Amino acid sequence: MVQKYQSPVRVYKHPFELIMAAYERRFPTCPLIPMFVASDTVNEYKSEDEAIHVIERRCKLDIDAPRLLKKIAGVDYVYFVQKNSLNRRERTLHIEAYNETFSNRVIINEHCSYTVHPDNEDWTCFEQSASLDIKSFFGFESTVEKIAMKQYTSNIKKGKEIIEYYLKQMEEEGITFVPRWTPPVACKSESSTCHPRRPVSPAINIPESATKEGLSNKEILNTSSSPSEPTAGTPDDKLDADYIKRYLGDLTPMQESCLIRLRQWLQETHKGKIPKDEHILRFLRARDFNIDKAREILCQSLTWRKQHQVDYILDTWNPPQVLQDYYAGGWHHHDKDGRPLYVLRLGQMDTKGLVRALGEEALLRYVLSINEEGLRRCEENTKVFGRPISSWTCLVDLEGLNMRHLWRPGVKALLRIIEVVEANYPETLGRLLILRAPRVFPVLWTLVSPFIDDNTRKKFLIYAGNDYQGPGGLLDYIDKEIIPDFLGGECMCEVPEGGLVPKSLYRTAEELENEDIKLWTETIYQSASVFKGAPHEVLIQIVDASSVITWDFDVCKGDIVFNIFHSKRAPQPPKKDSLGAHSITSPGGNNVQLIDKVWQLGRDYSMVESPLICKEGESVQGSHVTRWPGFYILQWKFHSMPACATTNLPRVDDVLASLQVSSHKCKVMYYTEVIGSEDFRGSMTSLESSHSGFSQLSAATTTSSQSHSSSMISR
Repeated sequence: MVQKYQSPVRVYKHPFELIMAAYERRFPTCPLIPMFVASDTVNEYKSEDEAIHVIERRCKLDIDAPRLLKKIAGVDYVYFVQKNSLNRRERTLHIEAYNETFSNRVIINEHCSYTVHPDNEDWTCFEQSASLDIKSFFGFESTVEKIAMKQYTSNIKKGKEIIEYYLKQMEEEGITFVPRWTPPVACKSESSTCHPRRPVSPAINIPESATKEGLSNKEILNTSSSPSEPTAGTPDDKLDADYIKRYLGDLTPMQESCLIRLRQWLQETHKGKIPKDEHILRFLRARDFNIDKAREILCQSLTWRKQHQVDYILDTWNPPQVLQDYYAGGWHHHDKDGRPLYVLRLGQMDTKGLVRALGEEALLRYVLSINEEGLRRCEENTKVFGRPISSWTCLVDLEGLNMRHLWRPGVKALLRIIEVVEANYPETLGRLLILRAPRVFPVLWTLVSPFIDDNTRKKFLIYAGNDYQGPGGLLDYIDKEIIPDFLGGECMCEVPEGGLVPKSLYRTAEELENEDIKLWTETIYQSASVFKGAPHEVLIQIVDASSVITWDFDVCKGDIVFNIFHSKRAPQPPKKDSLGAHSITSPGGNNVQLIDKVWQLGRDYSMVESPLICKEGESVQGSHVTRWPGFYILQWKFHSMPACATTNLPRVDDVLASLQVSSHKCKVMYYTEVIGSEDFRGSMTSLESSHSGFSQLSAATTTSSQSHSSSMISR
């Protein structure tokens, strides 16, 4: 498996020229990097005007590896080739490095760049990316991978320290300014034409014969570069290391890399509506920074939020009066770490009465609104306290808990709430303080604990009786001034006292079922299954030409191909029998086929948009301006990987890819709408014209000011 690393943007608040002077002091060797034994220059090129300086070095490294491994490998040192391409005119330095030793067994590639900060020309930005691919290593592949990653991570940490060390050294020598490069005197009078301003240049590949043949400056600049070379970006689409430390916390280099890579993937597949960085980080932490696992649960959660419109719950849903009167919970100041504090008097709450009066769905929605409010309070406290606060503390008072709380429907509702919260709000609970736990509590804990994640369980602190008042108790986590009055403190707590819900407020099962539909299950999105050989199709009739068809869909499972067709005649409605021409029509009606098998493309119907292949987890938005009246068909079709072109036999990768989609079934969740051209206010990128909209989770992370033309698909 290829290991990858991507750094955030690290900013030096010093001019580029001063940073370059400090960087050059690292060679030929650097005492701050013990493994960097020596380096020899193997190739060097300077342009006539000295704007371009390319130097290639062979670096000797003493890797900290077990002696036995070195003996088996037959080497004491590892050699790397590093090529530095400095462009003083553009004020950029691009660095490429790759291993020379064991290059047939291990492939290591590294790309670094120093560029001028886009918003402050007196600051310098640094970015770094690398990949490690171990093909074989005498049976020690896993050990070599661990050693390589450990060494690389430790060197990443030292990178900024080394530059700052040499900057301080230069300051002690009286060097605090290095002038910028200027064109030679002969060219100054023609500076406007001699050296026009260019965008940031990529690393330059210098041919070995460059110095011999005396290539001109222009020829050198036109030499092709590595396609994988990273280019400088803007603060809008890249994370700054200082921002990470201030708002997200201290992360290891590999954790930073995971965050950046997952965020980049979301930007490519969920443009305009990716969640905030702290929310992405929660899902990474919940899966121990395994990108693939975190991406899977995060995409499922984003789809869930959209389907049930969770982003708008605080603005559009008012809790019923019964909840406001009898739900014994509420927010109460913050703990000693600055985390928002939620107090829940579970022992005083009539769970049976609340379920009978409101139903399971209303309770779930109320708990979700509490979690959404918690996210908002964490953001506010991060600004107030000047340090990252990404979770809250929950104080649960169990005084009064008895067997009535173990009522089966109530426990069932509690378990479902826990399941939904665990799946969609991971790593939001910083600490759970359970006070005055009675004898019946172990029974409840036995029922509930299997549904709670192991990492979450470690955050539980349980106190029986008045133990919370002693050493290691409540005072260790909450300031004395805000301990609630019902726990012996002096602070009046406005949390409702709960009590029994009057039976006159109870509702029948039928009433609750109808109310549940209004509260929760109503959604503008529809779900559909897409089978191999049986696409799902939606018919849209257009009366007025120049109408706009808009769509918003998520690929929940498998890979699909999205098509848009036009026909002058209406397709026949799908047959109800599952053995007819429109087969595989599921009982739930979530697979509909409209295009008859006898229809021919180009004769009976035509394609109006290029097919779009959408991968599992992607969120797609777009629009199409209709040119003709008639019938338009949106189609989601199962995507099968093409076989190798040079052989009729399937490739191993194709077979494995097909196995990943069980029973050749895909699933999409979609919403479509037709809008008059005069009412259309832009592409579906912003969803300004539909009932959907940007997720509130993404409000402070990304902006989507770009406007896509109609009939363009934005992913």
